[in-house]
Order: sequence, then structure tokens, then C-alpha cells
Amino acid sequence: MKKLSLGLLKESLIVASSLILSAPLSAAVDIVEIDGSSTVYPIAEAVAEEFQIETGIKVTVGVSGTGGGFKKFCRGDTVISNASRPIKAKEIKKCDEAGIDFIEIPVAFDALTVVVNKGNDWANELTIEELKKIWEPAAQGKITNWNQVRPSFPDMPLKLYGPGADSGTFDYFTEAVNGESKAIRGDFTASEDDNIIVKGVAGDKGGMGYFGLAYFTENSETLKAVKIKNAAGKFIMPSLEAAQNGSYNPLSRPLFIYLNAKKAAFDVNVKKFVDFFLNNAKEFSAEVGYVPFTDKEYTAIIDHYKKLKTGTAFAKPAIGLSVEEILKLSASN
Repeated sequence: MKKLSLGLLKESLIVASSLILSAPLSAAVDIVEIDGSSTVYPIAEAVAEEFQIETGIKVTVGVSGTGGGFKKFCRGDTVISNASRPIKAKEIKKCDEAGIDFIEIPVAFDALTVVVNKGNDWANELTIEELKKIWEPAAQGKITNWNQVRPSFPDMPLKLYGPGADSGTFDYFTEAVNGESKAIRGDFTASEDDNIIVKGVAGDKGGMGYFGLAYFTENSETLKAVKIKNAAGKFIMPSLEAAQNGSYNPLSRPLFIYLNAKKAAFDVNVKKFVDFFLNNAKEFSAEVGYVPFTDKEYTAIIDHYKKLKTGTAFAKPAIGLSVEEILKLSASN
């Protein structure tokens, strides 16, 4: 069979999407299968629960990390992949090899949060340089005590907990702090389950970890968030407001869902779910502790989705640009 060009494929998807609005489809999936980021999981799970109540259509939401989710997505095992970072070139290649085109949808903003034990009364604020000193590969087996981070800190063992290598949070943190994705010391407790990180830090006075803001909000009674020094030289506490106004940098980042483009166009149940997700993303993102985009940005995101434009608009960092501006640049290319 002759392979369709990308342009013809996009045209066929647009035509198919319009047909969905006017005619019932019989080949809809029985279950909308989602997997991927543990960070995006609280949003996706909240949307899925409400969607199932309203429609009776079953939705499953797994948690295998952003990288693990993309592996399943690019094999065609799932129709939606949650991601706490943009898709990588090697993952795009895997999808291409499997004949899977994708639509990239930003859904909310996150403030990646560094946490310590509730009994920690010394590390109230840290610089990015100090985080690098703690987490960089050269720190392995060497930076093992809090007073090695800062002389005024106590003589107490430093125990580290963080996401595993399949996590988009891991990728983002290592790049923002250590300057290179996946560059990190190896002697820390790693898990794709953020709840394990919560328990580890909560049970260890010398513990430190990091994950999305929603998990800190949910566990603020047992953990303490650390203020981070931003580019302007101010120590900022992670919060919805600080992420939204840009002052909590460089640890703020967009969160995504990736859609199988053919399913999004041809499958009525998938389309119903995505429409429901985007129409309620603002409410559910705020409800679970993440930072909603503005109404204007959600309008741009929905417009981007309706055009069924495939590929990524976030392959390279776009410093100072809003999500709306990034999507507009992508549409013009």
C-alpha cells in the first residue's frame, strides 16, 4: 500500500474529524487507555473519574513514568500518553517507525517542588548551585552530609529520594539543575511512584526529594517545601501564583498529554474524552494543585487540537514565550 504523505494524512484526519460530528461510529474503543507521567496522573485521573460518571465510557490511567508511557504509546498500546516533559527525538522516531502520528496538548503548568522533612529547620531556602552540589554526578559518595552543602547546616546525614530515569520530572530536574538531562548521582533512592518519595522524606529527618507541586500540596502536613533562588536573585516558594507569574524559575514547566492522532480523529469515545478533558482542564488542574493556563491560552490549545496538527511545538526551550505564542509559532511552520 502506498504511504500517505504527511500533508495528505493531516487532510484525511481533518475530514474524518468533521465526519465524527455528523455520523455515529461503530468502531469505538471500549476502554480509553492512558499511561505515563506520575506528575500528570492526578489531573488525568480526576478527569477520567468524572468522565466515566457522565458517560459510562471506561478510562484506565496507568503510571509508568513519562518515558515508560511513551514506550507504550509508540507501540500502540495506549491512545493517550501523560508527559511531564516534551517528547524526545528518539521517542518520535519510535512512533514514526510504528506509523503513529501524535498530537501534543499542553494541559497545565507545574512548579517542581524540592521537599525536606518537616523536622528540618535549617534548609528553608536553597540556590540552584547548592542543588547542583547535592545532585550532580560528581557528588556521588562525596556529598553525604548536610554541612557539606552549607557550613551552617548541621552535621547530619543527607538522604536523597527522587524519581527514576523513566520520569519526565527526573529529566526536567536534571536538566534545570545539572545542565544535562539524566546527569545525576546514582546513590539515591529512586522510584516512579511519588508516594514512595513522600514516605522516604517524611520518615527521614535528613531526607530531601523532589516532585510536582500537587504531591507536596497533598502531603504538606508531613513535608516542608524549600524556597528556591530564582534568576532575579530572590528566594521563591513554589506555588500556583509563583509558577503562573514566572517568578518560580527555573523549576516551572508545562505538562502535556499526547494523543494518537488517528484515534483522536476516528474514534468517537477517544474524541469525547479529549473534548471533556480540554473543556475541564482548568478546573481539574487547579483542583489537584497544579497551575491552570489562562482562558486565552486554553482557547489557543483547543484550537490547536481541533486543527489536528501533529508533531511537537516544544522540541526546543522557548524562553519568555507563553504557551499560546509557542502554538502560534508551531502553526505557522
